[in-house]
Amino acid sequence: MLHVVLLEPEIPANTGNIGRTCVATGTKLHLVGPLGFRLNEKALARAGLDYWDALDVAVYADFADFLGRNPGARLYPATTKAARVYSDVDYLPDAFLLFGKESAGLPEEILARYADTCVRIPMQGEFRSLNLSNAVAIVLYEALRKQGFPGMKQAGGKLGRSWNIQPVTPPPQSPRFSPPG
Repeated sequence: MLHVVLLEPEIPANTGNIGRTCVATGTKLHLVGPLGFRLNEKALARAGLDYWDALDVAVYADFADFLGRNPGARLYPATTKAARVYSDVDYLPDAFLLFGKESAGLPEEILARYADTCVRIPMQGEFRSLNLSNAVAIVLYEALRKQGFPGMKQAGGKLGRSWNIQPVTPPPQSPRFSPPG
């Protein structure tokens, strides 16, 4: 089982969306405090829809509490400061994907401690960050893809109607122009 760890998340809607993604992927969610919201907030439930009750979630007072209750956890911190791109990593089956709070990311001391496993999502220019729930989905689905999507349905269900999809024939290519000479 993969794990998503949110360190001090601040926006309940992001956490709700991430919780929903975790349910859909069979991933455990770890919420490391202090949290920027209460777990009974409407925004959290609204974003998580009716999936929140099915979520495998653990809540911790702080990072020391998380480490104490998960000894030997292989952490993959996501940061814009990492040298390695998230898609270049072979994630262990029980990997803990670690994400920082929306306003500040992960603290430098955590990044330094786990520098050999930090990953980043490429972005253009000086763009600072992606939405937290998007970043989690990108890294989580890559880790799942590399593991062959264990336990996940990979084919769609039967459609309620026939679509009669015809193969697309590419248009004929015009002859290439060759300059004289």
